[in-house]
Amino acid sequence: MPDEVTETSRRTVTEFGRRVASGDLSAFDDLVAQDFVNHAAGPQGREGWRATFAHLRHDLGDFTTEEHRLLADGDEVAVHLTIRGRHVASTMPLLFGVPVTGAEVEWTFMHRFRIADGRIAEHWACRDDLGLLRQLGAWPPT
Repeated sequence: MPDEVTETSRRTVTEFGRRVASGDLSAFDDLVAQDFVNHAAGPQGREGWRATFAHLRHDLGDFTTEEHRLLADGDEVAVHLTIRGRHVASTMPLLFGVPVTGAEVEWTFMHRFRIADGRIAEHWACRDDLGLLRQLGAWPPT
């Protein structure tokens, strides 16, 4: 049976994902540490991560997420998920210079989080960036 720390960590990540997917951006204030560290890339801190999600929403429209697997152990949580959306803009660094296609896309991720005091404190990720670029006709480069 999972311990209390593991269950709190699992609930924090699950609630964050559910709320952000529904458009409730107050989840950043409630569930992400102000000094959040994003080891994956991009701007740091809670506001930096909020900006990353804004770019994602801007470029892939009203995307949906499908969680395939969530594993929690103590203060760490791993999530395998897929984002599905429509390529409507190219403002995030990965898509810089990629012509907008309007194509439906799927982007797969493995996220790892560390939870501290009931908030997401750190984040690591592996993303299938090449898979996304292939769907947009941007890989291999011309």
